[in-house]
Amino acid sequence: MKYIFEVRIREGYTAEDYADAWVRASELIQRAPGARGTELHRKIDDPNTLIAIAHWDSKASRDSMEAQPNPDVAEIIRSAAPFCEIRPLGEFENPEWVVNPTPGVAST
Repeated sequence: MKYIFEVRIREGYTAEDYADAWVRASELIQRAPGARGTELHRKIDDPNTLIAIAHWDSKASRDSMEAQPNPDVAEIIRSAAPFCEIRPLGEFENPEWVVNPTPGVAST
């Protein structure tokens, strides 16, 4: 599953200010059972809007991590609070199947 949230950088800060804290927290969170990586993306034409995607084996894995909060992660999140506003977009199941066109192949 994927846990996706939007990050709006507050005036006076940059995405890089937030990204430092995000990397430190992600490195700790990724030690949890079922964690499968994270991504942070900057919105085109709006450097103050980011989207973060956390990949997990299952919702149960993520819920288990949340049920036993890591105090170091909580402190990193508190330290990043002045930089941003975070809006969860939701939890999404991995698709049962994915169709990816072959690059460079034109359909007729």
